Amino acid sequence: MKHIGTDQAVVTADGFDREPSAAELDAIEQEMPVITAEVELLDAQIIALDRTPNELDTRRIRRARRKVLAARLAAANLTTMHIPGASA
Repeated sequence: MKHIGTDQAVVTADGFDREPSAAELDAIEQEMPVITAEVELLDAQIIALDRTPNELDTRRIRRARRKVLAARLAAANLTTMHIPGASA
């Protein structure tokens, strides 16, 4: 006699219900300077939205853009240094 029953799925935690792994937290930590610089650029752009940008607003945006580029460059250099087999 065959057992007739329903197939039950294994009950596991949903992928969205878990905490970030140590590797994911490290990746976020490495990207944090870029994220911070991009937020500062966004803040500078938002300030200039309500009015005609004056010289101070223009300088603030230009400085924030340079900071974003420098943070991205540093992050790219940091990433290439950790690639196995890459020349130092």
